[in-house]
Amino acid sequence: MQLVIVGIGGQGILFASRVIGDLSIRKGLPIIGSEVHGMAQRGGSVISHVKVGPYSGPLVLKGEADLLLAFDQDEAIRNMDYLRRGGTSLVNVHDPSRLANEHLSSFVAERGLDLRTIWGYKLLKEELRLPFGYLNALMLGKLASLGLEPFDEEGMRESLKRVSPPKHLEANLKAFELGLRS
Repeated sequence: MQLVIVGIGGQGILFASRVIGDLSIRKGLPIIGSEVHGMAQRGGSVISHVKVGPYSGPLVLKGEADLLLAFDQDEAIRNMDYLRRGGTSLVNVHDPSRLANEHLSSFVAERGLDLRTIWGYKLLKEELRLPFGYLNALMLGKLASLGLEPFDEEGMRESLKRVSPPKHLEANLKAFELGLRS
């Protein structure tokens, strides 16, 4: 499984990568990864490349990712070309009109991509009254609900518990469960 996790600084992309890394190690799977931080501290782009399995080299090449996990819809659009034909994209949406453009629709159809969306910020605010900082746990819950290996529900939950700072554990678990149900 080759995946690319994208978003903007402060959304928890690196935390999500650590949870996936913990899950992979506990399952005895080889894992390598690399992160690129643009102007992350100022809300700039962050991209994390993660390879679970017998791969070499830390970067996922364009057109080879099995999964694009996008915490920001604009970053999803910018990085959609990482996906292989038939790949899956899980996108946090806040303005669906941005995804409804002819070029993107054509690209998704031409490549046979499975484009999944979740209203992450809205769910966190309305369902749990949690700040946006818990988007990472919500997205991991949604990822676990997709049935993609190696991201099973129990394994992801356990890794989230292991990686979460104690003061955020309860809220992270609530956000994860909401992601599973959404």
